[in-house]
Amino acid sequence: MKIHAYEKLWLVASMVLIVGFILTITYGSVGLGITMIGDDESTIAPDDIGDDDRFGEPRVEQVGEDEYEAYVIAQTWIFQPDPIEVPADSEVTFYVTSSDVVHGFSIPGTNINTMVIPGEIAQLTVEFNEPGEYGIICNEYCGAGHHDMESELIVQPEDEFDLTELTVEAPESVEPGADVELTATIENGEHEPLETTVDTEISNETIQQDITVEGDSTENISITVDSEDLDEGDHDWTVSVDGYEETGTVTVEPQGTGGNETDSDGDGDDSADNNTNETNGGGGT
Repeated sequence: MKIHAYEKLWLVASMVLIVGFILTITYGSVGLGITMIGDDESTIAPDDIGDDDRFGEPRVEQVGEDEYEAYVIAQTWIFQPDPIEVPADSEVTFYVTSSDVVHGFSIPGTNINTMVIPGEIAQLTVEFNEPGEYGIICNEYCGAGHHDMESELIVQPEDEFDLTELTVEAPESVEPGADVELTATIENGEHEPLETTVDTEISNETIQQDITVEGDSTENISITVDSEDLDEGDHDWTVSVDGYEETGTVTVEPQGTGGNETDSDGDGDDSADNNTNETNGGGGT
């Protein structure tokens, strides 16, 4: 049987298209790592998210060399944490759940695209080789504010990324002569030790303290300033570590507050008593 040259051409083109379709489907289902949530995946009660060790504090944490995990909560109409920050040249596994209704979690430009179902935990892994910024959107209708539900993923240069957290406890006011005590808590979420400096400024006082925080640990550091070195009134303070900053105000109470001085007749009005005493003394009676 003789086959015309044009028929041969169409047969070859058809076979190429069929093979191309098969390769495309195979790459999309295997090469991109796209998977469905299986019955064996862990579950979580939406009402218990706040008490869960993983999702009680949405965050990014380091689990190995160049390996990170991001625990993300979707709820009307936000994602937590926001933004999500990860380093370049790393592999990140996202664990995403919902605390209320069905949401979507999609990061255009990556293979991250999943439905987020209350009670289920979606697990997705992606590699980020270059620094950049990605938008995160909810692509499942979740209510009236659905169109505003978005977040951001920031892939930072590896040498600029850290998992440092800073919190500061400070009094709102102190009595005259008492110390102003600030307690700074520095958390290092990476595996490598963090050697850094805690800078504290309060009015004209500047204090620098070196500190080493071991990997995956927390250190507290106390900063003490004698209130006698400060004037009465409000004083702004700032504590900073590696670009992280906490600010506040402490008040040094005026002399005579806190029960150090009392009025003579117990009526709570010292000024009236002082005026009376001055008048009696000036009149000679």
